[in-house]
Amino acid sequence: MPNDAPPQPIHSAKDALDALAGILGGALPAPVAATEDPAAALLNDPDLASAVTGRLRGAGSGAGNDTLCRWLYDAFRANVPELQLAVLRFVPTLAGVYMCRAVSRKPLAGFEAVLLALYAHAVAQRGAGQAETVSLPNLANPSPYHDAKVPPKGKPADLDVAVLSPPLEPHGTMRATRRARIVGAVLELYHGKLAHMPLSSKMDFCEFCVAWAGTQSKLDGADRPRLPDAAAAAGAEKWRRVPLPWELFQPVVRIVAHCLLGPTRSDELKAQAARAAECLYWRAAETVDAPALLATRSLVRLSQMVEEPIPEPSFPSGAIENMAELEAMKANILSTKN
Repeated sequence: MPNDAPPQPIHSAKDALDALAGILGGALPAPVAATEDPAAALLNDPDLASAVTGRLRGAGSGAGNDTLCRWLYDAFRANVPELQLAVLRFVPTLAGVYMCRAVSRKPLAGFEAVLLALYAHAVAQRGAGQAETVSLPNLANPSPYHDAKVPPKGKPADLDVAVLSPPLEPHGTMRATRRARIVGAVLELYHGKLAHMPLSSKMDFCEFCVAWAGTQSKLDGADRPRLPDAAAAAGAEKWRRVPLPWELFQPVVRIVAHCLLGPTRSDELKAQAARAAECLYWRAAETVDAPALLATRSLVRLSQMVEEPIPEPSFPSGAIENMAELEAMKANILSTKN
């Protein structure tokens, strides 16, 4: 990627933090400047993350001479696991802004260079880009838990193989026909590291899911308060509805499902994920996409189950007395046997 100034070489998290300070054009927050763990600061510090995402969302970002995109590219290519994790933290904003602007055919060479670097890493991780599959039981085989009345004839049927992610082909350029597949593979890479991602990164992703879907949710109605839209609150550009083929839709749903049902204690994230799931459901209903409709409908139902509290069991007084009698009888029987 072209750049006006020669980039600083990045070999460690400290190098990356120093280079980012020069790009942002100001002093780093005091806790970040004094930190002894630069990698953790790059991943988790909210002020630093807000400054980076603000630049990525800003007008004119993503061009070929964008120094922040150059920093993301160099930091990931440094092959330092902590730095790669810090770059993946900004994938929701990077992919979200890119997909919304790519619809209008704006030149986004900076964004594309970073996405292609992440895609190449995903291809290498797969081992020549092999497909990700899972084996499903074949109902033609007898159950292993029961004896078959009629012995099976011949050899048992083979297992059914479902493809979670198709093979990845190496690509050195971004074209409209490849865009969804490349961004989808990058989101799969992000999904694999979701357990390490901070809350704000997941919130950013759910926000862009709503924009990508381009539909309304019942959570936006008057009966429930709408969550604040960061882009609208800042007066930034309005994010566009984008094409959502299955190769992009599937990793999106998997990430939203993790945000909704994963081990998080944030009610705000769960509410935003439920909103994203419903918007994706109505988008699938508009396009009559059967796999997407089935997946999002199940996710919406699960979100409704999460919202409904499980009632505590209540026993009448008579039942409690009966339980006490049963426990006494059990104790007498055990003492007799002894």
